[in-house]
Amino acid sequence: MARSRLLPDNFTLYLVVTVVLASLWPARSGFAQALSWATTLAVSLLFFLHGAKLSRAAIWAGIGHWRLQLMVVSTTFVLFPLLGWVLAPLLRPLVTPDLYMGVLYLCALPATVQSAIAFASMARGNIPAAVCSASASTLLGVVLTPLVLGLLLTHNAAMGDPLQAVGRISVQLLLPFIAGHLMRPWVAGFLQRRASIMKVVDQGSILLVVYAAFSHAVIAGLWSQLPLTAMLGLLAVCAVLLALVLTLTVWGSRRLGFSKEDEIAIVFCGSTKSLISGVPMANVLFAAPVAGAIVLPLMVFHQMQLMVCGVMAQRYARRQGGSGHLTEVAGVQPRGG
Repeated sequence: MARSRLLPDNFTLYLVVTVVLASLWPARSGFAQALSWATTLAVSLLFFLHGAKLSRAAIWAGIGHWRLQLMVVSTTFVLFPLLGWVLAPLLRPLVTPDLYMGVLYLCALPATVQSAIAFASMARGNIPAAVCSASASTLLGVVLTPLVLGLLLTHNAAMGDPLQAVGRISVQLLLPFIAGHLMRPWVAGFLQRRASIMKVVDQGSILLVVYAAFSHAVIAGLWSQLPLTAMLGLLAVCAVLLALVLTLTVWGSRRLGFSKEDEIAIVFCGSTKSLISGVPMANVLFAAPVAGAIVLPLMVFHQMQLMVCGVMAQRYARRQGGSGHLTEVAGVQPRGG
């Protein structure tokens, strides 16, 4: 029997286990140094493989729809950060200062790739446009996420210089991505035949970074500084943000006259946030002792978006008509993205 979409997926359970392990046995001394090198290599390999997997034909199929792309980029890098900033007086008292810094970081992140495309496919939306939007969001996030976050966290010592952060993220994430895309003619066939490799690198690299981040945070006293009321408040904050963005993207898409297929691409690409990009970026952008608290809101929001968007995709799919513009990626399943 298929698992309900309202229950956590396997990867979320792996994340919970990783956090527990880091809390009980945090990495220290030489092991922590070796783990740091391992996570850097794993994340670079992850983005290399994602670059190799990205089809140029899918990019060109969706890139001409500039109104849709502009809508998604505006939602991801303008609407989300504005909500995080404007709602601060209402939401900040519900969580600790470090957690709210993580909420603002969440607001500045790019969209998911796998999950957004999978939901658009499930809902019979404009899949080429979703592929283009999600992929472009990831690439734009290398530059825009540190700059937007720099505006939201002015003079915050935990983050450092946004421009220097752009350079570090470009070296660790963007260059491997570009190298992978250039190598696509030689490695794409192998990756299609060995899809399990992508899954292992995909999930394994994120689990490594989460373990490293929470190890530093636990040693710095994360759990002693994080009351239960703040965790409950974090659930409320994430729920409010997700509900607002989903409502505004649906309303805006209809007001601007987009088709139902385009609306689906906008909703799922504009409302989701990337765990794959977010966890490695946090490792680069923030000081090690606060990185664990910074990624905690992202982990909560990630599971929440999977559950809510899964239900929405099923409702969209039950409508009459709509072809979905199926492409080679239509069979992908939602997971950590």
